[in-house]
Amino acid sequence: MVLIRRHISDRVELMLTKYPIVAISGPRQSGKTTLCKTLKPDYEYLNMELLENQQFAKNDPHNFLQTYKDGVILDEVQNVPELFPYLQYYTDLRNNPGEYILSGSQHFLLLESITQSLAGRVSLFNLLPFSLEELKGTRYELNSWEEYLWKGFYPRIYERDIAPGSFYPDYLQTYIERDVRQLLTVNNLAVFRNFMIACAGRTGQLLNLTQLSNDVGIDSKTVKNWLSVLEASFVLYRLYPWYRNFKKRIVKTPKLYFYDTGLAAYLLGIRSADDINAHFARGALFENFVINELLKNKLNQGEQPQFYFWKDNNGNEIDLLIEHVTSQTTVEIKAGKTIQPEFFKNLRKFSALNPSVTNSWLVYGGEAKQQRTDAMVVGWRDLNLIE
Repeated sequence: MVLIRRHISDRVELMLTKYPIVAISGPRQSGKTTLCKTLKPDYEYLNMELLENQQFAKNDPHNFLQTYKDGVILDEVQNVPELFPYLQYYTDLRNNPGEYILSGSQHFLLLESITQSLAGRVSLFNLLPFSLEELKGTRYELNSWEEYLWKGFYPRIYERDIAPGSFYPDYLQTYIERDVRQLLTVNNLAVFRNFMIACAGRTGQLLNLTQLSNDVGIDSKTVKNWLSVLEASFVLYRLYPWYRNFKKRIVKTPKLYFYDTGLAAYLLGIRSADDINAHFARGALFENFVINELLKNKLNQGEQPQFYFWKDNNGNEIDLLIEHVTSQTTVEIKAGKTIQPEFFKNLRKFSALNPSVTNSWLVYGGEAKQQRTDAMVVGWRDLNLIE
């Protein structure tokens, strides 16, 4: 097994010298524990999903934090929210930088505990599965975006050479459905799985809660609750629209994307990279793949991405808009491997509406890099150039 250095490591190491607590959240199996142990191999490691650790922390928090002081990794710490006020007390008392590393796979629960008790004392990071940039130049680098899209980016798939068809069923059952049971009462997991399949079929589409409710046969309140659980567990996310007071009416409904395309592809019945080229969701999955990689690149630099899309009621659309302080970058995403003139149409229209656009990019399924009049064209391998 080859250990791949995660690009977020430099930022985390720096913040361990600045804050008493560093917290790392992200999907299960994204590599959080490995990252923490690699950065601080001499720290005590405690998995807070284990009942004995939970009981010690809940029943005797003072002694727990006295026992594990001067460097400890508390994994899945959202299971013990009662501990956070005591973490506040001891970090204020000792003020030792980097004393605690917290990690968790249920983002909303972890974030809620942090904001209530640890504001100003913690540096928070999100670690997603491997990025395209992290795999470049390694033995795990693949030859096509179709292979990456189908395989996904979970570290265990690469490091243990597990076929996606074996990994994702286990991942669904062992992690996602377990998290669902912890957060919600779901009587019929088969219906929940159908709900996830329906979400995968809507990758890159506007989120229509009523339609999703009707298709799965559950009420709209349940749809909202289940979506919240999948967001909290880093399974999927919503990309929200960017809008200003243009003359045309603007769509204000979010789109749905998966944090890992391998899981979305598995849910859609894709069982090989070759299946993608004939699949109805090919373009949407490629769009999801590109946005995910740009998202990872930002997060791995310690930045909070300001990502949006733009669409008006006439069907004009920008797949991704990156908001900067005084400007915007627009990104059009096309799975086709041949550059077509119509690919630039929406970039031109949006730039004419909004003079704040300073950079326009076209990402396509090929590999050439070209400067065109309306945009810089890059293939899927060069996403690191987009900022």
